[in-house]
Amino acid sequence: MTVAGRRTTVRRGSLATGAVAVALVAGLAGCSGQGADAPPKGARGGAAVEKGAPGAAPPKSAVRLIGDGSTAYTGAQPLQPTWKRLKPGEKPPQFVVFSWDGAGEDSQKLFSHFRAVGKKYNAKMTYFLSGVYLLPEGKSKLYNPPQHAAGRSDIGFNDTEGIRDTVRELRGAWQEGNEVGTHFNGHFCGPESGVGNWSVEDWKSEIAQAKSFVKNWRTNAGLTAEQPLPFDYDKELVGARTPCLEGRKNFVRAASQLGFRYDTSGVNNQVWPKKDQGLWDLSMQLVPMPGRAFETLSMDYNFMVNQSGTRTQGDSSQHTYWGNQMRDGLVQAFDRAYEGNRAPLIIGNHFESWNGGTYMRAIEETIATVCTKQDVHCVSFRQLADWLDAQDPAALEKFRSLKVGQAPQGGWQSFAAAPAAPAPAVKRAEER
Repeated sequence: MTVAGRRTTVRRGSLATGAVAVALVAGLAGCSGQGADAPPKGARGGAAVEKGAPGAAPPKSAVRLIGDGSTAYTGAQPLQPTWKRLKPGEKPPQFVVFSWDGAGEDSQKLFSHFRAVGKKYNAKMTYFLSGVYLLPEGKSKLYNPPQHAAGRSDIGFNDTEGIRDTVRELRGAWQEGNEVGTHFNGHFCGPESGVGNWSVEDWKSEIAQAKSFVKNWRTNAGLTAEQPLPFDYDKELVGARTPCLEGRKNFVRAASQLGFRYDTSGVNNQVWPKKDQGLWDLSMQLVPMPGRAFETLSMDYNFMVNQSGTRTQGDSSQHTYWGNQMRDGLVQAFDRAYEGNRAPLIIGNHFESWNGGTYMRAIEETIATVCTKQDVHCVSFRQLADWLDAQDPAALEKFRSLKVGQAPQGGWQSFAAAPAAPAPAVKRAEER
């Protein structure tokens, strides 16, 4: 359970029991069934062509094992879109990113469940793996967290069965076109011993260890007969969300030096993103909380905090209402972007059963509602970064002038028209 900004030790069957958050003023807080393979009608807009049919097996290629065989190079990731630059006057698509902090498979089987949901609605997602979920308790001393004793973790470690299950889901998720990012390792939060106190070098050490646990899980867990993860994690890992959304300043500095492409550890409004030290700032966003006079962060934990406080199982008579409140808030956030400035909508979650699992229902219903609409792309953070990098920087700068929910005056065709060419400079008399 979550207690005063801490996470308890992980127990089998309860990987997400301890997600934590940084509290904000005015009630704002922040943390940080099998479906058909064919996408529903209208699920994709015209901005991309996806490589391979949804649900198709990845193309055959030579497998090159890396290190002890925990990971392997298997070729380009399947089911990735090929983005095109918007034409002058073209309306941008609506992007939505669903992401999961500390992704791991336990007895709740929520990782495998949402993989199926993603396939059903053609939604690609980002799974932020906590490295210690691939490290068994008996090998805990291999983790040397910055500013903490070796073997310390505020979310504990995993067991062999949990590691095997989590690797299976990570393998399948990547093959289905989803992204594997990182939520780092020990999830230390708070003003005294949290990641907010870490230096740039501390973050580099934490990142290196997170990679190491992924690249050596077979040896560390004694699962040498298991199939490798089908990617090179040094290349796959391009983005992250920090624990409790803390320590972002020095993390971004470290990530920029290590070649990361994005960060999603900040707090922002629903506006078009920009780069910070070379990384796309894809921060968590403030979204409506229906029936309340304030907005909250677009994450399950934040809705819970504003409904039942730190009690993960509040008044059972309110569970349905609370889930509906989250779903309706996220859909309202989507609608004001979809009909307004078309800024990407960023949503974060945990695999959890808080308040009777009502937030998992809310997310699934949100996915079913928004990912089926015309010109909507439910994508991973990496895919969103790819699209942003493919666009004309001048066009993105213009999009950033639109406020939350603001549709361009005169419509997109005139607003997104090619800017007039600058007038030639007039030479000064002494230059003639």
